[in-house]
Formats: sequence, C-alpha cells, structure tokens
Amino acid sequence: MRALAIAATGMNAQQTNVEVIANNIANINTTGYKRARAEFTDLLYQVERMQGVPARGGEEVVPEGAQLGLGVRTAAIRTTHLQGTLDQTGNTFDLAINGNGYFQIQGPGGETLYTRDGAFNKNGQGQLVTLDGFLVDPQITVPQEAIKVTVSASGEVYAHLATGDPQLLGQLTLVNFVNEPGLEAEGGNLFKETLASGAPIAGVPGDSGFGAINQGYLESSNVDPVKEISELISAQRAYEMNSKVIQAADDMSKVVSTGLR
Repeated sequence: MRALAIAATGMNAQQTNVEVIANNIANINTTGYKRARAEFTDLLYQVERMQGVPARGGEEVVPEGAQLGLGVRTAAIRTTHLQGTLDQTGNTFDLAINGNGYFQIQGPGGETLYTRDGAFNKNGQGQLVTLDGFLVDPQITVPQEAIKVTVSASGEVYAHLATGDPQLLGQLTLVNFVNEPGLEAEGGNLFKETLASGAPIAGVPGDSGFGAINQGYLESSNVDPVKEISELISAQRAYEMNSKVIQAADDMSKVVSTGLR
C-alpha cells in the first residue's frame, strides 16, 4: 500500500523540521547566529490517467488527469540572514555589524573564513583574535603601552597612548556575498565561501551596501522564541498526523489480509 511509504516520507520530513527547530532554540543565545528553516518539495508523481490526451472516441481531450503524489523530501535548510538586535556589553573589543557584511578571519592553515561574531580579544602578541584564537584579517596589533582602544563606525582602529595623539593601528574591512544562503557553515560561528555563495566582495564599513561597526556591542541571534515554539507545535502535529496515516493504512491492510483467508 503506497500510503505507508508516502506517510513515512512525511514523518522523515517532520523529523528534519524538528531537528532544525531544535538547533535554532539551542543557539538562541549564540552571538550572530542566524535562524534556519527547513524547506520541502513534493516527490515525483505516479500518473494514473494523463490529462490532455484524446478521450474515448478521439473527439475531445481529457481535461484533468489523475496524478498521485509519492510524498515529500527535504529540499534545503535555508538560513535567514536577518539583522539581530545589538546588545551593549561595554567591552572594548566587542564589535557588532549594524547592517550587511562579515568580518574576515584567518582560519586553520591560513584559510579565510567569515563571521558575524565580533566578540574579539587580544592574544599574547597584542593581535586581535576571535574567542578561538583565530586572527582577524586585516591584522590589527595593539601596542602594550596603549591605555585605550577605539574603533570608529567606519572600522578605523586607534590606540590612545599616554604620550601623545591617538595612533591609527589599521582599518577593519567587511565582505559581502551575492548569495549569503550559499555560505557553508563551519561551526564556531564561522562560514566558508562556496561556488553557490559567490566570491567575497570587500568594502569599508559604512560604505554603500556595508554595515557600520558598533564598538562595545554584540549582535544577538535573530531567533524568535515564540515563533520557534509555534513551529515546533506545528511540526509535532504534522508528525502525529503522518503516523495516524500509517496506522490507518496498516489497519486497512489487515482487513484485506483477513478477508482473503
């Protein structure tokens, strides 16, 4: 009975849906996290009667056919790249992007990765790094004698020394992508360029198409708890309905089997 297989694809799809929702809720306090959403498409159709073919007698065509769908499959898990709220932390090296753009990070082996997580700090050499110790690109080195560091909205980093005027340490840049959902998530709030995302387009914070930098702030996740709970309930109900279909189809099969004895 095809209903068993069809309902099974529905249960698999809703299981994936619940897993995506669970990951969203788990990352509700992850800096810069972007909510994901499972997208589904229907499977191939089995044609019982073709529409548009000549009817009996050949004078007219069949206006409607009979096509039976064979279920559902997961097409994509799409990341919604919407701006999260900016939370003030007061930490000097916490930087939030207010608008479009990603920070560039030197990952393992010198590979360039990208992130919205601006929770930076200094390493033992005074270099600006992520919480996992990866260097920020372009590299910024804070001198030991600096008593204060300021970052402008346009990404200029200054060190304030006790002996004179502020010293320019460097210029932070941002990158954009033609297709942000095409980025590959690497974990650790890092993303990797792919053929689907397109090549990175570099620019200065505050320029057209690029967000400004807010020092002393971090971007929170864009997960809405109320929406996630609503989606979770909907997925749970859909899973239950598919299980009811399987149970009903199984009961019908038992009736048929009993009748044939």
